[in-house]
Amino acid sequence: MDALDHGTKKKKAILKLSVDADDESHSGMKAKGDVDHNTNVANHYNRLQEVGLAARSQSRIFFMRNFNNWMKSVLIGETLEKVRDAGHQHISVLDLGCGKGGDLLKWRKGGIGHLVCADIAGVSVEQCRSRYECMRKTSHRDKGVFSAQFITADCTKEPLAEKFDRPGLTFDICSCQFVYHYSFESEAKANMMLKNACESLKPGGYFIGTTPDAYELVKRLEASDSLSFGNDVFQVSFQARGDYPLFGCQYHFNLDQVVDVPEFLVYFPLFEHMASRYGMRLLTKQRFSEFFHEKVKVNHHRSLMKKMASLEEFPGEHGGQPVSEDEYRHAREHCDRAGNAGSPLGTLSRSEWEAASIYLVFVFQKMS
Repeated sequence: MDALDHGTKKKKAILKLSVDADDESHSGMKAKGDVDHNTNVANHYNRLQEVGLAARSQSRIFFMRNFNNWMKSVLIGETLEKVRDAGHQHISVLDLGCGKGGDLLKWRKGGIGHLVCADIAGVSVEQCRSRYECMRKTSHRDKGVFSAQFITADCTKEPLAEKFDRPGLTFDICSCQFVYHYSFESEAKANMMLKNACESLKPGGYFIGTTPDAYELVKRLEASDSLSFGNDVFQVSFQARGDYPLFGCQYHFNLDQVVDVPEFLVYFPLFEHMASRYGMRLLTKQRFSEFFHEKVKVNHHRSLMKKMASLEEFPGEHGGQPVSEDEYRHAREHCDRAGNAGSPLGTLSRSEWEAASIYLVFVFQKMS
């Protein structure tokens, strides 16, 4: 596992923001131009085609996607445990930015009672609904399948509470996976997204998620000779360097056959400050590398990782794709150092780890 440390030495990355998070006079900055980036994002995800497991297994980022899925599974599972430890049994969840329903099985395995799925991409929401209906039909435990509502809405512009089937509905958990950064185009959008995430949470409820780490992105940009960086599986391109506004700091993110959209830096101290206005207290903020190394020590998390094929076996078939020897040099060097050159090692390719390690995990709890 330690092979994943390759190329991830801790460096202090300073985001060049001269404005304090409390200075409201600077918080209304918007992205340049009048393009509705949310519409572009919705159109992109609506166009993405569902592919089968056989096709996904041939993807260059097959193991990275499984790894990210494992990270979400651990985060969701541990949060559900906390809710139950607090005495809650009929758990209600808001999946903010649900996509095509990739987390539906996680919620089912977690034994929740009710789920509200919301996303800007209407086609994705319908695919999510279809997955849910198939899950219900094939279930042998009717009482084990939660009730659900599906909402197509721009969660950065529209208050979701007005759309709930049950007036006054509150949640134990709001999950926002790989989505919140789209809202940081403007203060108004970021705040509406946060309002939707937190306003309907019960006292003691949790707001959990994953998002790109602005410090890491800026650090890599400043180290680059151009306005972009990446490798053969992902590319990040900025419009400029040296000036990073609190809102509307746009970059373009491309991930092999999965993502090709504009995104926005989330300055986390400001994010935390804004969340505090909704009674939220930050419990956890960890880079993916930190979260991984902590959770993989837990036996049942490690077992789940193997079950989900979240790491590639080295030496192995490399996901069925031809790749250079350099992509696994870190794994080979680790095996040599450990004296187990013939034993399989769990790892990701260098390119996959460079892509996965731009993200962080966060957990907030509602205090009032």
